[in-house]
Amino acid sequence: MTGGGGDPRPYDYANRRGVRYLTWEDLVTLSETLAETLEPERPDIVIGVARAGLFPAFVIASALRRDILAVRVSRRIDDHVRFERPVWHVPVPPTIAGKVVAIVDEIADTGETLALVRRAAEEQGAAAVLTATPVAHSWARPLPDAVSLVTDEFVVFPWDRRILVGGSWVTHPEVEAGLDAQHPDA
Repeated sequence: MTGGGGDPRPYDYANRRGVRYLTWEDLVTLSETLAETLEPERPDIVIGVARAGLFPAFVIASALRRDILAVRVSRRIDDHVRFERPVWHVPVPPTIAGKVVAIVDEIADTGETLALVRRAAEEQGAAAVLTATPVAHSWARPLPDAVSLVTDEFVVFPWDRRILVGGSWVTHPEVEAGLDAQHPDA
């Protein structure tokens, strides 16, 4: 399944090449690198895209000593993909008018979510908008303004490794699907 121009669609893990497991320490290091890149731009506020974008956004906001806001735009409800395109659940607030805003998500897969949040921030009157992710795929359009790691691997974030089901920790089904897609003949 591909999007416009033959680009891989979200959750089409067969297009990934290899697997990269990130640790919490990796995420902090990648996020600190983003903070270093963003600091000269002097963002007034950091907006984290919930859920997973809040992890790097918190590190960046703490490093830059800035307030953090959360927005939620997703294809998911309760961690299940329900929509073809991202939909708004918690919008960008008008309080960002006149401010330099850094929008942070955990990954730029297609780039669609970041572009959507950027447009909303611009519509709310942000003075300038920067986008940042610790990880991006090479096919993301647009690529974030700041990115620490560009890879086309299937990236497994530490919070996605296991989920709690009925009192037991199990491998996240989406991680299983992604790993299976890496080895279709196994």
